[in-house]
Amino acid sequence: MSKNKDELVFLPLGGCGEIGMNLNLYGFGPPHARKWIIVDIGVTFGGPQTPGIDIIMPSIEFLEDKKDDILGIILTHAHEDHMGALARLWPQLRCPVYATPFTHYLTEGRLAEFDLLGEVPLFEIPLRGKFKLGIFEIELVTLTHSIPEPNALIIRTPEGIILHTGDWKIDPDPMIGEGVDVEALRAVGDEGVLAMVCDSTNVFSPGVSGSESGVRDALIKLIGEYRGRGMAVASFASNVARLETVMVAASANERSVCLIGRSMHRMCEAAKAVGLLKQITNMVSEDQASSMPAGHVLYLCTGSQGEPRAALSRIARGDHRTVKFGKGDVVIFSSKIIPGNEKGIFALQNSLADQGIEIVTEKSHDIHVSGHPCRDELKEMYSWAKPHIAIPVHGERRHLLEHAKLADSLGIAHTLAPHNGEMIKLSKKGAKIIEIVPAGRLHEDCRLIIPAGDMSLRERLKMAYAGHVSIALTISRKGELIAGPDIRANGFPHGYNGQILDKLLDGIAKVAERAFFSLDKNKRRDEDAIEERVRSKVRRYLRAETDKRAIVEVIAMRLS
Repeated sequence: MSKNKDELVFLPLGGCGEIGMNLNLYGFGPPHARKWIIVDIGVTFGGPQTPGIDIIMPSIEFLEDKKDDILGIILTHAHEDHMGALARLWPQLRCPVYATPFTHYLTEGRLAEFDLLGEVPLFEIPLRGKFKLGIFEIELVTLTHSIPEPNALIIRTPEGIILHTGDWKIDPDPMIGEGVDVEALRAVGDEGVLAMVCDSTNVFSPGVSGSESGVRDALIKLIGEYRGRGMAVASFASNVARLETVMVAASANERSVCLIGRSMHRMCEAAKAVGLLKQITNMVSEDQASSMPAGHVLYLCTGSQGEPRAALSRIARGDHRTVKFGKGDVVIFSSKIIPGNEKGIFALQNSLADQGIEIVTEKSHDIHVSGHPCRDELKEMYSWAKPHIAIPVHGERRHLLEHAKLADSLGIAHTLAPHNGEMIKLSKKGAKIIEIVPAGRLHEDCRLIIPAGDMSLRERLKMAYAGHVSIALTISRKGELIAGPDIRANGFPHGYNGQILDKLLDGIAKVAERAFFSLDKNKRRDEDAIEERVRSKVRRYLRAETDKRAIVEVIAMRLS
């Protein structure tokens, strides 16, 4: 095969084997001269295994020497797992960015936070818009999801058509925005889709995901059952249709709505900027709400996932500036539990319940629907698009494999469930992995972007699990111990009146002193030799006494 032959390739760098952190590349041309487009550039969020790390991004090492070959970044929608890394990683990419109005508005705000507004060439594309990047001809297709303006991409190339779905569902009555553009999907299916790259999140869920209209009916009824009581509703701020649903339900029950949380205000501003939420008139400020009877207000809050700094958590702790809840009030969680957030959510709900606040969730009432397609919706999409190749993305490994199995059962000729970093050649012959490229994670830490394997995180985890000991010794020019060992320890049991810790510190001091005097007189004047000997002996002592491999830091200071 000629090395100069044009090829069409798909390369996921994030979003395969995980839900979130989506970054997808499409390339065309010979291997040495491919041109690339990037579809989405998202983040995921830190957890117990990444202490101190809030934002995690896909590695773009593969693109470091290809900046001149990147034609642009296309954002399918405005969820953080699809656009949250743009401002952070754009300085390494420096290419044009394309988005529909709602996503464009939020992207401008994010770029402004990073002092990049005006520097990034950001282009607003209308819904159903068409534009061209090099040989790639791109057409937007309107879908439904849990945020305004979700778009699939029809990507036309000399090798064939790719349908990249982004995140989607089939909502027959989405309440905000238009429904799925079935006509466009059927038309491209009839034209011939070489490959469909498709959301896998709910592949294990039978049936359909449900409609926002059903949630609206349920919330109107539910809120009416709590007349006269203080009320908050927690939801995802990005789900503007849900925010409108809550506002309509509140109005139907003679309540005004007060937004609590920066994300709520930001999303509502973005929605109004593109013509949404026009009919909502029952909004009040925090100060206005605080002077109204509790039964006449509904607080619409961030914090449905138990985030410690979010509005609802501050209300639960009693340290919110204006909102106070107590016995007899009710909090409605119009959201789902995102896997991994269970501990935080249950801790929040238990804290509220302990104060006599009633908790209502989707487990007992139909007050949430997913934004992703269940199995019957996936089958419907395949019947419209009729792709030659199915490439499942946006899911954990088990989701991708099940999705590939489903596509195979529907008669799709070729399926491939990729890992991040697998470059896949797409052709009439099928899908073939032709190269493995670097694919990892980047962490935002101390306002810096660092590789996931950076020593700082390993040290932080070790300190969290095993503790930290520091030892200071002062040495004379002749190698005499003038002061110390001075011991400080963190992360060890204190015991009653600190007796356990005091005993451990005494033991460390004795071991450190013996280690110093075990050196010959010449080495007692060598700070490096002292530090190494003391560190080694104290580590061994701590391992024996505590069964922990603590971080031990020794500082030997020699007076001149």
